[in-house]
Amino acid sequence: MGLLLAGGLLVGGCASMPSSGPVQRVETADRAENESPVRIFGVSPQENATQQQIVRGFLEAITSDEAQFDTAREYLTPQRQQVWDPFASTTVLASGPDTTSRLPEGEQPGEGQDAGAEQVAQTAVVELSGTLLATVDTAHGYTPQEGAYQASFRLKRVEGEWRIDELPDGLVMSAADFQRNYHSVNTFYYADLGPESGKAGELGQTLVADPIYVRWRIDPIGEAVGELLSGPGEWLAPVARTEFPQEAGLVPERNAIVMDSGVLTVALTGVDPGVNRDRCELMGAQLLHTVQAQYSGEVSEVRLTDPAGTRLCALSRAEAKNLAPGLLDARSGSSYYLDEEDRLITVPDVDAEPQPVTGALGQGTVPLREAAVSRDENRAAGVTEDGTALLVTEMWGTDPVPEALPLSAAPGAEAGLSRPSWDGLGDLWVADRDPANPRLLRLSGGVGTPQEVPVPDLPAGRYIESVRVSSDGVRIAMLLAGDDDTSTLWLGRIHRAAVGEAVEVSVQGLRAVTPVLEKVTALSWAGVSRLVVVGRPADGAEQLQYLGTDGSPVASSNTPGLNDVTGVAASENDTLPLLAETGDRIVRLQDRSQWKLVTDRGSAPFYPG
Repeated sequence: MGLLLAGGLLVGGCASMPSSGPVQRVETADRAENESPVRIFGVSPQENATQQQIVRGFLEAITSDEAQFDTAREYLTPQRQQVWDPFASTTVLASGPDTTSRLPEGEQPGEGQDAGAEQVAQTAVVELSGTLLATVDTAHGYTPQEGAYQASFRLKRVEGEWRIDELPDGLVMSAADFQRNYHSVNTFYYADLGPESGKAGELGQTLVADPIYVRWRIDPIGEAVGELLSGPGEWLAPVARTEFPQEAGLVPERNAIVMDSGVLTVALTGVDPGVNRDRCELMGAQLLHTVQAQYSGEVSEVRLTDPAGTRLCALSRAEAKNLAPGLLDARSGSSYYLDEEDRLITVPDVDAEPQPVTGALGQGTVPLREAAVSRDENRAAGVTEDGTALLVTEMWGTDPVPEALPLSAAPGAEAGLSRPSWDGLGDLWVADRDPANPRLLRLSGGVGTPQEVPVPDLPAGRYIESVRVSSDGVRIAMLLAGDDDTSTLWLGRIHRAAVGEAVEVSVQGLRAVTPVLEKVTALSWAGVSRLVVVGRPADGAEQLQYLGTDGSPVASSNTPGLNDVTGVAASENDTLPLLAETGDRIVRLQDRSQWKLVTDRGSAPFYPG
């Protein structure tokens, strides 16, 4: 079976197939048009097709660019065409599924009819199998998966032709087909900081990205806006909110989204015509930034209207600048590392010479093994050489070295305190890797007595090796290690609740981001919904790669190879170069094409945060 392109036809062989037999693998994406903008359409079932040919044709057709999968439905019985829901989920396999056909249990060919069983059988079963990589749910959320995939398609004859009568709802396809048909986009919601909302300062509203996958040749903007109106996905919802009312939706049966010279007009149902202007503009900012993330031009203005076309409000790009993603990110292009004297060194920009910071951590009085700088670059935190104590001080000026705050009872290179991490709210986070008492700690505002942060979903036998907190303050990336010498990347939500006059903070909803990597040695945030990691699979070599916060692979230009990488750092500003530690050297990725030496005597490179 094949797929019909805008100008051509790919037709697979149609040789007769027995009703039981060897495994067949369905490969649908190893085609020259893998990244082609040409739209692809399915091919209808051919006469006298075997059971496996029908299933393979159906699996080809569901990778086509048809909005409602009309051709794929032709492979189903009339009754199943009416109830099959292709939008229920998408299952992503490592490669095309293997198929094996058989007669249903209890139904055997008559005596002497083995060779011609297909001619008399009225029902058949085709088994699908493969290796799971991920699932995409009905809300377009991506979740990495591990394990085996198994499914059964039951077929029966309809007017002499095989058709699929029973099958799971949703789609199943190879990773290559998934990457050809779908792409990741960010929808944006407001971080729910609970009793600590004042920490966002004058901004007060912090947008956080919730990535989803949409079919990029159908109506990607419409799909993204539709999901935006549905609210944040199940994982993010406890720490994010939307300004759209629950009843909000796109006006049906007409083009509800119009782009005209950069002006985005969205017609909405379920929004009160008298909606408060401030709230309406908050809705507008969510729409503007969600659409801008995938629109090739610049969205200069967003206009919200009711079903009759009456304007509810409008918000220009300039007016939305204080309601943009990343407002709590670091503002400069400075990077940092520790030199051979264990001093905190700053590199103000890619053309500047490295120099010690003027504050206490740049003097070398107290040797450091790790450090971090707040996103406003006013304060720095360092871990003492033995890993047991934390120093927090001003970045600049002539203040004396502060008194070290002892936090860990476990000195040693593989124990003690991890590298600290500052969120955009000014809070400082650090993990204590004491084998007898592992803890996650937070210093509210970077000062005072550390607060132990419960992590109720922490898997048994695992402890927190390293932490990086997002600038929005509601997501935390963590390396979880164990005695089996594995370490994997997990993402958690930061919950805040008022308990009397105190604020109780916990990390919940842990989910694995890199299940296929057995050993992750370094990580960094690299954008609003992107991470960069150094790790290796169980049977592979170490690799440096970008991942979405949902665990999906990020399509990007190839990163030049680099050996023996022990640390990595990226800025949330993707125009700044990637930094890496290899041996005693610090290098940066210049022009995304080659590694350039920063220093041959340094360690622990990082950007603010």
